[in-house]
Amino acid sequence: MKNRFNHFFIAAVLLSLTACYYDHEEILYGAGSNQPCTDSVGTVSYAQKVVPILRTSCYGCHSGSFPSGNQLMGTYAADKAMAQSGKLYGTISHAGGYSPMPKGGAKLSNCQIATIKKWIDGGMLNN
Repeated sequence: MKNRFNHFFIAAVLLSLTACYYDHEEILYGAGSNQPCTDSVGTVSYAQKVVPILRTSCYGCHSGSFPSGNQLMGTYAADKAMAQSGKLYGTISHAGGYSPMPKGGAKLSNCQIATIKKWIDGGMLNN
């Protein structure tokens, strides 16, 4: 009888633990992965669209006196240099040969990546 109780107790604990499992879409797939992408339509503003993405996902590690990986960002000139070299798009799109960024965080959403790509393809204007 005690053995049956132990099995019942273990089964109840396991069921309760699996009932608590849930996924956060923004953690698994990046924020706004199912949202329509309107930011990459037309001319992309560096100040209004690109900087907020970079501030949230890049500047925390890649600014200041000792930027991570010795890759300084946080100014238009530095961000443009990263974009011109191909490192910005390569890292955020997780392309082969580049270190996927943001390190330890969720990949940027497809919309955020498309917005930055549109800015790069548009000549990386300081607008």
